[in-house]
Amino acid sequence: MEKLRFGLVLIVLCLSTSLVKGGDPILAFEWKVTYGTISPLGVPQQVILINDKFPGPIINGTSNNNIVVNVFNQLDEPFLFTWNGIQQRKNSWQEGTLGTNCPIPPGSNFTYHFQVKDQIGSFFYYPTTALHRAAGGYGGISVHSRALIPIPFDINPADEFFVLVSDWYTKSHTQLRKFLDSGRSMGRPDGIIINGKGGKGDGKDEPMFFMTPGNTYRYRFCNVGMKDSINVRIQGHTMKLVEMEGSHVVQNMYDSLDIHLGQCVSVLVTADKDPKDYLLVASTRFTKELHTATSIIRYTNGNGPASPELPKAPIGWSWSLNQFRSFRWNLTASAARPNPQGSYHYGQINITRTIKLVNTAGTVDGKLRYAINGVSHVNPTTPMKLAEYYGVEDKIFKYDLMKDEYEPPVGKAEEKITLAPNVVKVTYRNFVEIIFENHEKSVQSFHLAGYSFFAVAIEPGKWTPEKRKNYNLLDAVSRNTIQVYPNSWAAIMTTLDNAGLWNLRSNSVERQYLGQQLYFSALSPKRDLKDEYNMPDNDVLCGIIKDMPLPKPYSV
Repeated sequence: MEKLRFGLVLIVLCLSTSLVKGGDPILAFEWKVTYGTISPLGVPQQVILINDKFPGPIINGTSNNNIVVNVFNQLDEPFLFTWNGIQQRKNSWQEGTLGTNCPIPPGSNFTYHFQVKDQIGSFFYYPTTALHRAAGGYGGISVHSRALIPIPFDINPADEFFVLVSDWYTKSHTQLRKFLDSGRSMGRPDGIIINGKGGKGDGKDEPMFFMTPGNTYRYRFCNVGMKDSINVRIQGHTMKLVEMEGSHVVQNMYDSLDIHLGQCVSVLVTADKDPKDYLLVASTRFTKELHTATSIIRYTNGNGPASPELPKAPIGWSWSLNQFRSFRWNLTASAARPNPQGSYHYGQINITRTIKLVNTAGTVDGKLRYAINGVSHVNPTTPMKLAEYYGVEDKIFKYDLMKDEYEPPVGKAEEKITLAPNVVKVTYRNFVEIIFENHEKSVQSFHLAGYSFFAVAIEPGKWTPEKRKNYNLLDAVSRNTIQVYPNSWAAIMTTLDNAGLWNLRSNSVERQYLGQQLYFSALSPKRDLKDEYNMPDNDVLCGIIKDMPLPKPYSV
């Protein structure tokens, strides 16, 4: 019966794509989300499996494909996925955060339906409910260029591999959540895993990747971790950086790459060394205790184990900052559309609004909280997106509790943190500048859903308007995640041309869970399908709108 229902869903979707999704091909998946027991770091523990896999299945699509994922929640708790980096054009209904969606109840299912509209690149999905991300439930998303778009590679890769690197805790996600709910930190992770495995590096691990001598391969790296930046490198090989979070980049060579929380990159690696085993190495950055994991790359017909001597990781964050400055947008390459990336001259657009965001840590009633501009976000029982659609937002939250300018207390003065839904109204289609200022001692990483932005600068110190003279206004990489080093600032620029409710969040699981996130509400002046899709018929309803009559839908 369930298979019949799923088939009927697909038929309906196929009939409706000409109206909503442009008639592009559909990729359909059925996922069963369950618990299972495995030992990523040698300790048996409960993890979240998708179709009995950890990590979950890779979504391997092409620009403009429609992705249909029927998720069966077989856990004992409500559950949601978000699709990190997929812009969900006109469709924040599919974003899968607690601000946009009611979670899927236990024993129930929900079908996500979204289009990877005008996007290419490397992304990933993960759970946003409770602290499920600490139990896995993540996987890769690769979006390829359409056949008519030339790919700016000298050599077509013989194959490609997804490499999901993550820090990992041996404590259960329920125990870690209890720590946070009681006002404590999660503490330090216990190790690193690569595609769900710790990798002992003793030569006894099974090979994870295979390369044929003379061929070139694409490796898609994503840091899907919870707390730490991670450096990746391959024994004896250099990596040619070709793509970063949906943008083709200038193809520089690197011995190693820092990948901060939530970030994804693609590199090309040529099998041009002696045919034997080599180690892919991932290790933590900016931590007192260094954690390292390895996986084996085996040359086909190779003879000999990998060297036990691992290539060393860089030291300090100034090296990492200099690497960031070496990243450049490939202005002549085409991405999802035939026109070159550089035909969009972002540096010539007038800024209409500057929003400066300061991340802080503090306590409320003796419990640890994290804030942005003095507001620590709390998810209401009715998602804010649904409240807006039903016209009852005034009963759920207040707009603009957070101001565009903020100076945290200096010295020993304690910051007053407000606990509330943090929703900022922005003007649809305005071009904005967002400044991230990090006064803390650890590297931060932030993701903006619904958009890509130009990462125009990262510098030590505090931001002032005079710093704009140092912006890269020509070939900054268009991406969706930005790191901010200790006592430093970062500047991004973007056009808010995607109507909906969009999450800006810390990529640290602890910080995100304890309030370091906000939502931008970019409402179209008209309830028009040209700007935003209607709430899906199958949307899960909860909170005060559950039994309310449906509002008048958007029209063309």
